[in-house]
Amino acid sequence: MGHNRSSIRSNDVSIDVLVDFTKKLYSSEKTKKLDSITDKKEKVYILHEIVSGKMKTEEIVEDKLESLIEDIKDKLSDAAAKRYIEEGIRKEVLKRMEMREKEYLNEMKLQVINKHTGLENATTLKKYANLERMKLIKLSKSIMDVMRPKKQEEIIGQQKSVSALLSKIASPFPQHVILYGPPGVGKTTAARLALEIAKGRKHTPFGRTAKFVEVDATTLRWDPKESINPLLGSVHDPIFQGANKELADMGVPEPKPGLVTEAHGGVLFIDEIGELDVMFQNKLLKVLEDKKVKFDSSYYDISNENIPRYIKMLFEEGAPADFVLIGATTRAPEEINPALRSRCAEVFFNPLSSSDITEIVINAANKLGADISSEGAELISSYTYEARKAVNILADCYSSMVSDSCGDKNIEISIDCIKEVISKGRFVPVNKKTSQNIKEIGRINGLGVNGFLGNVIELEAVCFAREDESGSVRFNETA
Repeated sequence: MGHNRSSIRSNDVSIDVLVDFTKKLYSSEKTKKLDSITDKKEKVYILHEIVSGKMKTEEIVEDKLESLIEDIKDKLSDAAAKRYIEEGIRKEVLKRMEMREKEYLNEMKLQVINKHTGLENATTLKKYANLERMKLIKLSKSIMDVMRPKKQEEIIGQQKSVSALLSKIASPFPQHVILYGPPGVGKTTAARLALEIAKGRKHTPFGRTAKFVEVDATTLRWDPKESINPLLGSVHDPIFQGANKELADMGVPEPKPGLVTEAHGGVLFIDEIGELDVMFQNKLLKVLEDKKVKFDSSYYDISNENIPRYIKMLFEEGAPADFVLIGATTRAPEEINPALRSRCAEVFFNPLSSSDITEIVINAANKLGADISSEGAELISSYTYEARKAVNILADCYSSMVSDSCGDKNIEISIDCIKEVISKGRFVPVNKKTSQNIKEIGRINGLGVNGFLGNVIELEAVCFAREDESGSVRFNETA
């Protein structure tokens, strides 16, 4: 009898604990009817219905209470374990969501910052500041810039050539021009001055901002596939050639205008134009005729609405390239592409004489603020036919005298200094022999020509004394 009472009491305690635990695991809507039930057996059945989710149609039997309580404990244990695992997962999910949210917010902040500042950061700004600081440091002006002619009258020995060039450039209808002549006679300088003079005349189409774009044909490199073309321009596709990041992300090709577009409205000066590749010359002729450069790419989609308007204009209308071409060459006219020659006027620059070189040296010395005697200038002229080389010798002499005088402003270039510079530079005197109007037995004067230069060459014929009756006549007996 005591055993039954203790068993009933323990069941009552178990039922109360199970009810409390069930209220913690399940919603109040499911467990609210437990509060109104006082019968223990009915309460156990209701608990089993809640935890199992099945309605009980059987009669309440005392014998089945123990098994039902055990079943309820098992199901509550499973539900509690499930709830514990779900709670742990939920906390982990919330934690990760917070981390993701922070990362997302940081990414959004970076995008906003990049939108307003680009790729600028402390490192790039420091490098920019260093470059700006370096630009302010200027040791000296180039000595060649100081000695370069600034006026038409300062170009010695080429008055007719410069006048012919001006008549073709400083005109209401400027022409393309090819300049022929030996190196160092002032072709580039004359082209620069021609544009400056043309910009100052009202009847010419050149504006005040007209550019003089200079390029050396020997340094131009290009790819027949048009992936690289600094002269005419090229298209950088978004995959292989690295277009702008924003354009590459959208799959938009990026046209890169070349020097012909940069020279639009001005002059494009191509030095050594005779060295330009023949196919390159043909492409340049097409630009001269159309006055624009056309771009093409398999990645360009005309229906793509994300393409910027300037790129659409470059692909559909082309880049403007209305300029005047001035080419300079040391080659003979017959060595230049006939198609290019037919579209250009021709101006010939003459080789400089010794007196021209002497005058150029004296004028350059005056610009440097140095004194040089006429004998010194003639000495320099005897070692070169090129104005550029003569000016280089003068620059070396000036630098040497300034170094010896420790910066004294009154510089006088002496004959000894000139000879020392010539000796150190291993310059060879120019052969300036001329023929004499004197007859001499066995002497013949010939003219050796190399390019634009020529020298008198002595040809000597040696004749031996003839002896009487000492010769013999031979016949070809075999024939």
